[in-house]
Amino acid sequence: MGAKRNTGVISSTDEIKIVADPDAQATSSEEATTDVVEAPKKVKAPSRVRSTKYKAVRAQVDKTKKYEPKAAIELVKKLSYTTFEGTITAHAVVREAGISVPLTLPHSTGKSVRVAIASDEVLAKIQEGQLDFDVLVAHPSFMPKLAKFAPVLGPKGLMPNPKNGTLTPNPEAAQKKLEAGTITIKTEKKAPLMHVRIGKNKMETSQLVENMNALTKALKGKILSLAVASTMSPGVKVEIEQ
Repeated sequence: MGAKRNTGVISSTDEIKIVADPDAQATSSEEATTDVVEAPKKVKAPSRVRSTKYKAVRAQVDKTKKYEPKAAIELVKKLSYTTFEGTITAHAVVREAGISVPLTLPHSTGKSVRVAIASDEVLAKIQEGQLDFDVLVAHPSFMPKLAKFAPVLGPKGLMPNPKNGTLTPNPEAAQKKLEAGTITIKTEKKAPLMHVRIGKNKMETSQLVENMNALTKALKGKILSLAVASTMSPGVKVEIEQ
């Protein structure tokens, strides 16, 4: 028997190209590669997976209902399933981004506010990178010294400002007021949303309701909707008076 001849089997779906120039073959291959490489597609973020426990407590909330303030607080406290003391936060949708208002809560939220008065000693600490305060107040005459620290204090929202009462002729009085619970609440940078801590789960329901009422009063005419939630609980919509 003679030797078998190797014959190439060509599928009917294969494309046969006759290339006279070897350089043309290289170009053709490059073009083919370009044709099959698709533009990168946007990858959809995976949906958040909730725990069985969370789903169980969420089922107890009527998503179509707005609860009276007291009922909303009681429900949030009941549904919180943390093993530690949770914090209750109010989430408000307001008319526009950029809103900033002062807020004095009648009851402490359980978080102390460290207020410093601008002085040469405080500036020396800032120079060393020590920002051991939450709010900085200053007398207008001290602003020239503070100006050089604006790149450090500004992005953190710590630069004294007359709009929120931290730049004042009486910084000592401002310090006492701020330490007593007066804060400035503001929206997210690019969204009309506010997130305000109103207290701890262990607080009396009446105290939490009074804190929440103080918030809605401060935002009167600006607030569109409100919900409250604990550290680990679903949100509960709240009925508000416009």
